[in-house]
Amino acid sequence: MNNFNRKRYAIYAQFLNKLASDLTKLYYLKLNKPFKVSNKLKGKGYDPVTTADKAFEKFIRSKIKKRFPKHQIIGEEYGLKVNKSDFTWVIDPIDGTRSFVIGNPTWSNLISLNFKGLPILGLANFPALKKYYLNTSEKTAYVFENRKKRKLIVNKKAKYNNVKVSAAFHGSLSLTKQKKIPKILKLMQFPCTDALSYSHLAEGKLDIVIQTSNKIWDIHPLIPIIEAAGGIISTWDNKSPVKAGNILVSSNKTLHNKFIKLLKPVVK
Repeated sequence: MNNFNRKRYAIYAQFLNKLASDLTKLYYLKLNKPFKVSNKLKGKGYDPVTTADKAFEKFIRSKIKKRFPKHQIIGEEYGLKVNKSDFTWVIDPIDGTRSFVIGNPTWSNLISLNFKGLPILGLANFPALKKYYLNTSEKTAYVFENRKKRKLIVNKKAKYNNVKVSAAFHGSLSLTKQKKIPKILKLMQFPCTDALSYSHLAEGKLDIVIQTSNKIWDIHPLIPIIEAAGGIISTWDNKSPVKAGNILVSSNKTLHNKFIKLLKPVVK
């Protein structure tokens, strides 16, 4: 992994473990109250941002800057802090802002640590659900809930004839294109709740997650969690998910190959 010292996993995992707790405390102490919403697209669509998004990101940045002052930071709301470090933190302060706005508890704080551009550690923290997902190495990830932790393992035995599929196109796939993938439409039987769906796949509760138009902060924190749990993740054209975009996650290689073929008619 580009010469990353694996002995240092523990240092960063401990930091993220503590940060998850701090973020949940921040929410209940200061951010669980009325907030302002604005539209980043200003009439060209709808992409909400709230005062809570900005508060979360400022808090996360302050914690990283204090503990790792030489590292780069990229955040959805406040952009890139550039330097020459091999380490970059990627932040989505609230993934699922639409859910947050209407009071749906499935929103999360997403944070990844990248080394030379590759995500090596990820945190998906769900304050309203009081649980979080975190990988501690390349091959180990956990869900933390009720002061207990469970190791994440995907459902390796899942088969096409009983597959559990969660998908959402976010208005990015036209109805004309959707008609080209009828088998996938028929299999979309489980709601897609952004990072929570990916996390549920890592737990073995879902077998396939399909999404469009991911930004790097939407997916980078989830890549190491999914891979540590044994999942397969790529773009729809079976390339690296690091550049984000249209994402497919599967619980095993056989399913992944099958869905890559099913998605082929709508791949540019």
